[in-house]
Amino acid sequence: MKYDYLIVGAGLFGATFAHLANKRGKRCLVIDKRPHTGGNIYCEKIDGINVHKYGAHIFHTSDREVWEFVNSIVPFNRYTNCPVAQAPDGKLYSLPFNMNTFYQMWGVKTPCEAQDKLEEQRADAVARMQAEGVSAPRNLEEQALTLIGKDIYEQLIKGYTEKQWGRKCTDLPAFIIRRLPVRMTYDNNYFNDSYQGIPIGGYNRLIDGLLEGVEVKTETDFFADCEYWKTVADKVVFTGKIDEFFGYRFGKLEYRTVRFETESLHNPNWQGNAVVNYTSVDVPYTRIIEHKHFETFGNAVYDNPKTVISREYSSEWQDGMEPFYPVNDSKNQETYEKYRQLAERESNIIFGGRLAEYKYYDMAPIVAQVLNLFK
Repeated sequence: MKYDYLIVGAGLFGATFAHLANKRGKRCLVIDKRPHTGGNIYCEKIDGINVHKYGAHIFHTSDREVWEFVNSIVPFNRYTNCPVAQAPDGKLYSLPFNMNTFYQMWGVKTPCEAQDKLEEQRADAVARMQAEGVSAPRNLEEQALTLIGKDIYEQLIKGYTEKQWGRKCTDLPAFIIRRLPVRMTYDNNYFNDSYQGIPIGGYNRLIDGLLEGVEVKTETDFFADCEYWKTVADKVVFTGKIDEFFGYRFGKLEYRTVRFETESLHNPNWQGNAVVNYTSVDVPYTRIIEHKHFETFGNAVYDNPKTVISREYSSEWQDGMEPFYPVNDSKNQETYEKYRQLAERESNIIFGGRLAEYKYYDMAPIVAQVLNLFK
């Protein structure tokens, strides 16, 4: 049987593409080397709790069309992302930086007081740079100090960032943190989007709905016989690593990866929040996720006497590991650009998603991108 599309990868890009193509009467085959569909939004059920196996995923968007589309597959709940951070001083601080954070840090209660404190700390940072004859931030540390000041940088940014990237902040480029959200209201909502939530029943329901009626083969590696797989369909939709597709012709692109330690606890409510960041370099993990809080609210968390937590450890990617975050420095971007130019010459291949485009994507822009392809 000849297919219209072979879709390599059953993550959100591939599943959305398959859904829209199938609705238009196209014959699709989706293959994925993992034993499950869903890519990194796959959930594993443990003790009645949907565990985000590859890290926390919160769907958020201001695009009404995208929101209505995903809700047409499965209704979403009202989850609002309000992470907190445990700092090296042992205190808990609200994220993103807002009036709650500034009160916790300095005891200031009004926006004017907070603004004065921020301006004072920013001015100190600029003065130090000028004393060294520096006119613009040379690295992430200097950039952060000029944006937010010493106290918040040292308590909430420095250690977390160095763990996340595996490099000193003085060795990281300034552009990584060119803008920092500062909110002069008592608002702990991490996102500014109009809509956010989690699929009721977990992300597997979203992927299963998108792939309904589509032929899917898991534990099937495209690269085990890529020449054969290219012949089974008129076009290939490729969502894997673009450098691997071209045989690493220009070298391997670099990634950061994440390792998870997941634990089931006989405790109905372990940390009281879905996401707690740990910003001290003395704590080896970057954050702890308590998964039940994504879908269970208020005192309903006590209905299940157990909870599941995941500690996240960031490290350099190596062969055999899952690539998570592209290292978008100038060297890697130059390499990716060579691969992108090769991809443009492939008339029967559609490249899409974070690995194929070497770009960090939130989920909603992925859906929007596929919707626009079909328009």
